[in-house]
Amino acid sequence: METQTNNLNTYRILYIIKGIFNLLGAVFFIGYGFFINFIFTEVNQNAETPFDMSTFFGIICGIGFIMSLIFGIVTLLGAKYIGEARNYTFVLIVAILNCLTGILGILLGIFSIIEINKPHVKALFDQNK
Repeated sequence: METQTNNLNTYRILYIIKGIFNLLGAVFFIGYGFFINFIFTEVNQNAETPFDMSTFFGIICGIGFIMSLIFGIVTLLGAKYIGEARNYTFVLIVAILNCLTGILGILLGIFSIIEINKPHVKALFDQNK
């Protein structure tokens, strides 16, 4: 009987890298929010605007920060479960969610969906329940 190999360790490393990029995106939103708040505080001192633009951009940056943080944590958890070959459904959902996060996420999500749907890899996940 021939043993079949899988690329789960490679995908685990790529998920770790992707999770770190997502967490760096969260840091970007914090910095961008402070920068925009500083700019609009200086501009709005003398101008009368119908609403506070710094609050508007602060809310947008806050939502971006929370989304990047959630995607980063979930992706790192997915990397952990891929390395252990556990929680097949969670890994599949993480792969689908990564398809929403840019070109790196699309490629990583599609290729990892293809990999974890191979029969011998699926059997490995079933074995480690």
